[in-house]
Amino acid sequence: MSATRIGVVGASGRMGRMLIEAALKDDQLALGAAFDQPGSPALGKTAGELVGMPCEVLVTDDVAAGLKNIDCLIDFTRPQGTLVHLELCRQAGVAIVIGTTGFEADGKAAIAAAAKDISVVFAPNMAVGVNLAFKLLDTAARILNQGYDIEIVEAHHRLKIDAPSGTALRMGEVVASALGRDLEECAVYGREGVTGERDPSTIGFATVRGGDIVGDHTVMFCGLGERIEVTHKASSRMPYALGSLRAARFLAGRKSGLFDMQDVLGLR
Repeated sequence: MSATRIGVVGASGRMGRMLIEAALKDDQLALGAAFDQPGSPALGKTAGELVGMPCEVLVTDDVAAGLKNIDCLIDFTRPQGTLVHLELCRQAGVAIVIGTTGFEADGKAAIAAAAKDISVVFAPNMAVGVNLAFKLLDTAARILNQGYDIEIVEAHHRLKIDAPSGTALRMGEVVASALGRDLEECAVYGREGVTGERDPSTIGFATVRGGDIVGDHTVMFCGLGERIEVTHKASSRMPYALGSLRAARFLAGRKSGLFDMQDVLGLR
C-alpha cells in the first residue's frame, strides 16, 4: 500500500515543526505539502530546512493548490483558520485531522457537516496517553460515583489563548457522562470569596498558565480519607504529533465520517 501523503499547516510553528519531523521519520507517510501564513519568513524555504532533515517540499501559503498533492491535512492552528482549511478540504475531497481547540458550537457543527463529505478526526488531544486517560476516567467515574468530589486541574504555557484547555473540558465531559450528568450544568470554572460549601454534584476546573509548560492535566476524585488522581503530563509536543500521524493513517481509505482518537485507538 502506498504511503499516505500528508500536509501540515503552520509549518514553522512549534507544533508544525514537530509534525514535519515525525512525518519524515514515518515510513508509512510522506510529506506532500507544508503551509504557513502569508508573510511568514518560512515561505519559500523547504520543510527540511525547518527541521534540519532532508526534504525538498516547499513551504507555501496557498492551501487550496497544495491540497492537490496530499491525502490528509493536519491542522493545529486556530478555529477561524481551521474552518477555512476544513472547507477547502471538503471541496478538494481531502481528509483532515483537527487538533485545534477552542471551537464554539457553530464551529463544531461545521466540522460535523463537513464529515458527511470527507473523513475527519477531530479530538481535543491527539496524544495516545491522554486518550488512554479518557478511558481510565470513564471507568473511575463509574466506580467512584458516590462520595467523591471531582476537580480538574490543567496547566499550559503562557501563550495558550483558551481556558480551560480542550483536553480538560473533554475530561470533564467524560466524567460527567459516566455519572449521568450534563457538564454544562455542573461545571464550576472559578471560585473566589465566600463560596459556601462545595456542591457535591459539581465538577470543578482550575487553570494555570505560565512559562513553557507543554500540558499537564489531573483529575482528582476526592473522598473521605483518600484521593484518587488520574494524571497526564506532556514534556514535549511529540506525543501530539505521533498521535496525529496515527490518526492520518487511520483515515486512509475512509471516504467520510467524523472520528476521534478513541476511534483511532479502538477504545470504543
